[in-house]
Amino acid sequence: MNNNHLAKVIAARLLEIGAVHLRPQEPFVWTSGIKSPIYCDNRLTLSYPAVRREIAAGFAEVIRSEFPETEVIAGTATAGIPHAAWVAELLDLPMIYVRDKAKGHGRKNQIEGLLAKGQKVLVIEDLISTGGSSLKAAEAVTAEGGQVVGVAAIFSYQFPQAAEQFAEAGIPLRTLSDYTSLVETAREQALISAEDERLLGEWRKTPLTYFA
Repeated sequence: MNNNHLAKVIAARLLEIGAVHLRPQEPFVWTSGIKSPIYCDNRLTLSYPAVRREIAAGFAEVIRSEFPETEVIAGTATAGIPHAAWVAELLDLPMIYVRDKAKGHGRKNQIEGLLAKGQKVLVIEDLISTGGSSLKAAEAVTAEGGQVVGVAAIFSYQFPQAAEQFAEAGIPLRTLSDYTSLVETAREQALISAEDERLLGEWRKTPLTYFA
């Protein structure tokens, strides 16, 4: 399955199960305060066995073809953990998961599971917005002696800030689907009008200020 076809398939599944909602005429308000014509909740994929299997297979395909050196799969807490577990099972690889910060008790771990010094790690995330949380997880893996070979996510809003941050960190980012593929799929399925498509396209150019 080529990358573009996979992106369209995953986009169609996210729309089908209601993991993604498009509302360009009446934007959502994110926790950050950003007004957005799209809302993505990939946690819903956990409730659909066929969809989560498709996602796991997509991740496995990406890892085999683009990150074959991967020795450990790391899931970001919390949404990346189940997907990382399914992918690790498919590839017969060890798995760890990374908290957003170290525990305040016990051994005060930020990383749970066994990570040996120098092991090559692929980080799995559910959603990329600015990329900050994924890169923070990658930093935690590096601090523990792991070598991050890349980050893979189900979906990306394709914000320029994310691309810049990953490039600056020198960490490859690969997503199964993205904003462009989603909008194209929604148009093909007649889920949005031409005006909706225009608004969605304009918003992505200046997401922080477009609806301000």
